[in-house]
This record gives sequence, structure tokens and C-alpha cells, in this order.
Amino acid sequence: MFKIHEIREMIKLVDETSIEQLEIEEGDSKVLIQRNVGAVPVFTKTPAVVPITSINEISKGRVQVAAAKVTEEKVHKAPKSENDENYAKIVSPMVGTFYAAPSEDAAPFVKSGDKVEETTIVCILEAMKLFNEIEAEINGEIVEVLVENGQLVEYGQPLFLVKQTS
Repeated sequence: MFKIHEIREMIKLVDETSIEQLEIEEGDSKVLIQRNVGAVPVFTKTPAVVPITSINEISKGRVQVAAAKVTEEKVHKAPKSENDENYAKIVSPMVGTFYAAPSEDAAPFVKSGDKVEETTIVCILEAMKLFNEIEAEINGEIVEVLVENGQLVEYGQPLFLVKQTS
């Protein structure tokens, strides 16, 4: 028998990925989740890909770390109110929980004033018990961290304000 929180996580998985249907059987229990039949799908320029782990790994409490390939949509120019074209925002490529550090007792990946390169890991986003390392994909200096550790973030939500360097 599946627990309600496991079913909710499965629904989020279908919602956050491009899969149309998810069917999982465990013992005598079976869950089938389908997207709205007949609905018109909406695609972004490049969809974020979230690796899928088996329900057995989830139920056994195993955690998989996956590097999220973040698209050019991840970095957006800051609003004109910043008065400087060199500012950009790193935005969330998916819905998930924001973690500023690899563990509770570890130092954050980045903080205000830190220099970042395109491959610098700036945070971890947890989605469906998968921990996705998010890279800066931009060269510059972190001006401000825009979200709190442990906060639920939405797709496209700004995470960091960065002053770009060439």
C-alpha cells in the first residue's frame, strides 16, 4: 500500500517532467497517474529534465544526486530598476526545495560577494527526493541571495542576483 505522501510525490514528478503517464506497481498496490487527456501541452524553449528514480529507491530512503542541466532560460536579465545592464538573475529551472549548502552544518555554496563561474555550483534544488546541483551558468559576483534555505521555489523564480563580468 502506498502512503499518501508517496502518491503526492509521484504526482509532483509527473507535473514537473515531460512524462505523460506514470504507472507503478508494488506488491498488490498499483498507482496510475496520467496528465489531462486532451489538454494542449505547453513547452518551454528547453524543458528541464529531472531524472526519475524507482519507487523502491524512494521507499528505501536512498537519495540520488543528479546534476541538473540548466538551460539559457535559467539566467534572466534583472529588471530595468537595477539601472545596470551587467546585472542578471539566476532563476530556478524547476519546482523544488532550495538548499544553500550541501548539508545543515556545511557552509553555503555561495554568499553575497562570492565570485562565480559558469560551472560553479550555487545551490541544490530537491525535487522528488532527487538533489539537483544547480550551476551558475554565468560569470560574475553574487550580489544577493534572493531566497531562504529550505524554501520551496517555483519554476522561473529568481534565486540569486549576479553582477556579470566578462
